[in-house]
Amino acid sequence: MTTKRLFPFPIQLALGILLVAASFVAALTLGAADTGIRDVWQAVFSATGDHAAILRELRIPRVVAAIFTGAALGVAGAIMQGVTRNPLADPGLLGLTSGANAALALSLALIPGIPYLGILAACFIGAAAGMILVFGIGASSRGGMSAMRLVVAGAAVSAFLQAVADGTGIVFQISKDVSLWTAGGLMGTTPKALIIIPFIAIGLVGAIAVSRQLTILSLQEDVAAGLGQRVFLMKAIMMGITALLAGAAVALVGNLAFVGLIIPHIVRTFSGSDYTRIIPMSALLGAAFMVLADLAGRTLNAPFETPVVAITALIGLPFFLMIVRKGGLRDA
Repeated sequence: MTTKRLFPFPIQLALGILLVAASFVAALTLGAADTGIRDVWQAVFSATGDHAAILRELRIPRVVAAIFTGAALGVAGAIMQGVTRNPLADPGLLGLTSGANAALALSLALIPGIPYLGILAACFIGAAAGMILVFGIGASSRGGMSAMRLVVAGAAVSAFLQAVADGTGIVFQISKDVSLWTAGGLMGTTPKALIIIPFIAIGLVGAIAVSRQLTILSLQEDVAAGLGQRVFLMKAIMMGITALLAGAAVALVGNLAFVGLIIPHIVRTFSGSDYTRIIPMSALLGAAFMVLADLAGRTLNAPFETPVVAITALIGLPFFLMIVRKGGLRDA
């Protein structure tokens, strides 16, 4: 196992927290509306000031949602890469977010007025179903599961589930509602949507709790079994946490790909291969990345918005191709 690190882990953790805090302040003070630190302070503690309503109802919920969404996707990607030992594993590439999208569309169509917790439950079930489909197809092919087969199966299942979501919107005449929710962005995030955040927090705590077992499992299943680890049970728990994190992220902001692919790879360059370090650092770096990506979307072409999903794809696709060129599909 690679253990070389540029800085001791406590320093990495402190720098990560400072990065998230700086991103948070920048996202609250920059944007189409001219606000400052004083406006933010008044909006949080006194509800007075010229921009209090904008900050309390729009910008603060949006930034908080970005923090938890980025953390959820970063950690979900790290878990998937560790469990499958596949450098290309990502919730958006392997069917989880598309499954959550399809389940969300069906829930909006079949249960009008469904509350946020109902949407969260539907997205969790959909993410788990998408994951089972992809891994089932990848494992059933001749030669067993490999990075290439998982990516191809993920692309096929994602296309199918996206078609289910789009078809549901057309048949039930709710295409606009489905598109606004599943397109992938933080615009329109309201304080009511933040009820989903405690479930993301539970998933993050669960990921940290199993991070030591994930480190062992990421080496070799035989090694994990030899050390007394119940491999199948631990895999089920870890993938359940991944489905919860990915489903909650979709329920909160919609479909976002590549975040779970990019963040763990960056973290490994300075944290090594120990998942007790990778998981918390992926949460922090993922949170900062999502906040800054959303800030870029709000400011690059203000007062118009650039979809954050376009920004993550613009960064993520070259990153994906770089991993492939370095040998990410060598076991295909």
